[in-house]
Amino acid sequence: MENISAISTAAGTGGVAVIRLSGDSVLSVAEKMFKPTGKVQVADFQPNRMYTGEIEGDGFFDFGMCVFFQAPKSFTGENVIEFHCHGGQNIARGILKKSLEYGCSLATRGEFTRRAFLNGKLSLSSAEGMIDMINGESNAEVKAGYYLYTEKLNKLVGEIQNELTNILASVDADIDFPEEDIERDELSNVKDRVLKQLCKINNIISNYNTGRKIKEGVTVALTGRTNTGKSSILNALLGYDKAIVSDIEGTTRDAVEGALSIKDVKFNVFDTAGIRESKDFVENIGISRAEKIVESADLVLFVLDASTVLTREDKEIFEKIKNKNYLVIYNKSDISNKESEIKSNLNISAISGYNIDKLKDLMYEKAVGEINTDGEFLTEERHFYALKRASESLQSAINNCGVVPLDLIAIDLKNAWDCLGEVSGQTASEDIINEIFNKFCVGK
Repeated sequence: MENISAISTAAGTGGVAVIRLSGDSVLSVAEKMFKPTGKVQVADFQPNRMYTGEIEGDGFFDFGMCVFFQAPKSFTGENVIEFHCHGGQNIARGILKKSLEYGCSLATRGEFTRRAFLNGKLSLSSAEGMIDMINGESNAEVKAGYYLYTEKLNKLVGEIQNELTNILASVDADIDFPEEDIERDELSNVKDRVLKQLCKINNIISNYNTGRKIKEGVTVALTGRTNTGKSSILNALLGYDKAIVSDIEGTTRDAVEGALSIKDVKFNVFDTAGIRESKDFVENIGISRAEKIVESADLVLFVLDASTVLTREDKEIFEKIKNKNYLVIYNKSDISNKESEIKSNLNISAISGYNIDKLKDLMYEKAVGEINTDGEFLTEERHFYALKRASESLQSAINNCGVVPLDLIAIDLKNAWDCLGEVSGQTASEDIINEIFNKFCVGK
């Protein structure tokens, strides 16, 4: 394939910058751009070994290193050259420009990883795991991405595909050679075999909700009437002042968001407008948005004021959220701790910090539960729907066993196989592939 080139390190000034080249003849480009300090010439470089020397840039030289990764044992599966230079932006850009003058094309977003996929070095799900690791904002996200990147999901799916291939072979043999009476000898257990694969798929699907929270974070909505201290609670959870705190009712008119990590899982916490009847047009917009955030939240923190009696507004808000996943939090417990008809899950003081750590633990327990973040989780929505369609096709095959001709059952089995192939990329459309690799930066 044609030679491509790009800066692989992040933009900005740093200690080291890396310019990556990939293609059939990148070694010849390196011969023109790199002058080794030793006796070994570029054409004789041993793969996977760093060599020092001068790298030619756009009108200058820099002293750095060059390494050659020989196909097919490289990231892309092609010959790869990397120049490691000093981390000035103009240095890296000048070396990149010189590589383009020597015949390389500027790589597009994710083109190195796309070539790795096309050359069979990684699956599509592995590429998705890589970008999840890069973009991960919590340890749990990085771990979940690594699970994908190391092909663990792809291996599970591949094993199911292999068994479906074996089942299809039995079914197809009976269709093609009915005189051999294969159905009696070979197909008596087809239904059971398909059921086993269906259970495996459904087991993977079952952890998607937890996996989604690990990847995207848990959405938490702080709700309650005005002046119960929701903004103070947000600030206490974050450990810094994000929301404006005031004694004036209706200070928060729009949702204020902050993120924190609890036991390696990201929590996106929204401080919403106090819910009450208001004649203020702008405040009513904020109240409407607050109600929408509460409706879509994974966890609702219903905040009550421990220093005052329960109000009609408190009761009305509780009626709206009592069918949600919620915690009742009594704030200002340092001022008072009155008994109430709405049972408290935890009494806190946002101002003094009393029980804030316990609140974090309770949020994790209520929203995530007891999980091992080193475990195996389905995190990608695309994988979830592909597996769900595969599950539906296998269920259809099971329901139709003994009811319809075998060639119709084979259609369901093939549909399931194709759906599973979307995870690895075997049957993914060009649009899906483009969408995934466009998430990458140039140089990766």
